[in-house]
Amino acid sequence: MEQWELIFKSMANINRLKTIKMLSRGEEISVGDISEKLNISLKATSQHLIHLKKIGALQSNGRDGHVYYYLKKNPPKEFSQVIKLFI
Repeated sequence: MEQWELIFKSMANINRLKTIKMLSRGEEISVGDISEKLNISLKATSQHLIHLKKIGALQSNGRDGHVYYYLKKNPPKEFSQVIKLFI
């Protein structure tokens, strides 16, 4: 039950939903680019990404002084079930 609660809390935020939608295209996107597209601060963007990473939805890759995020290929099944409703 706890995993469902975390996932629904995650999806209750419009910026997290928008981030998931952006990343659902299969690309790696930098924190800066996500921040710019959402029109929110880097700090707020990072907090949203950390939250999504904690629930097992995202992975990150650091290179050239930037951190890039992308959807995990095999996220938790609960996340996959919920995300199908939004994408």
